[in-house]
Amino acid sequence: MRVLVIEDESKLADYVRRGLSEAGYTVDVASDGIQGRYLALEGDYQLLVLDIMLPGIDGFGVLSALREKRNTPVLMLTARDRVEDRVQGLQAGADDYLVKPFAFSELLARVAALLRRGPAAVAEAANTRMAVCDLEMDLISRKAWRAGQRLDLTAKEFSLLALLARRKGQILSRTTIAEQVWDMNFDSDTNVVEVAVRRLRSKMDDPFKPKLLHNVRGMGYVLEERT
Repeated sequence: MRVLVIEDESKLADYVRRGLSEAGYTVDVASDGIQGRYLALEGDYQLLVLDIMLPGIDGFGVLSALREKRNTPVLMLTARDRVEDRVQGLQAGADDYLVKPFAFSELLARVAALLRRGPAAVAEAANTRMAVCDLEMDLISRKAWRAGQRLDLTAKEFSLLALLARRKGQILSRTTIAEQVWDMNFDSDTNVVEVAVRRLRSKMDDPFKPKLLHNVRGMGYVLEERT
């Protein structure tokens, strides 16, 4: 799942980005309200982590623009701890409110809770689960099964599988996979994608039939059932 963090404190933004990335999320960061508003409206995010005090446009301005077009869940971060400030944030359309400083474990728990009830991820049960042949995935619990057997996947392996499953039948280039799963610009000298695909295949495909994860020479990878 893709998360946008809009936070102008660089150390805090990097702390949140690294923590969420390690938890298996794909994270983009905006350091001001103008960039954050643009990404929030144009990008495909399942959650926003939004600071209130931002240069350019404050968090309330970003939230107001977002609510005119989208119902993406928003977790607001702020140093303001007055009840009136929390009420203002919630009335403006925020889904939850976290006061700085905070423990990352609490942030992670709130992110998970918002995603469980967020419209983009779980408005309907069908949106929380995906299946390709006998491969099943639960996007909220981040678990996967093949032929009824639980697969022991790392956070990145699950993110890779979820991306392939969401785009099943479509060939994804190594560049696309690197950008979506690792949030990195693709380097042709880096074999991180190939290594991850090989490890995922050893757990998800090699012990089972039919094979679902296929190489397309010169183009990339595709998840599909072939007859």
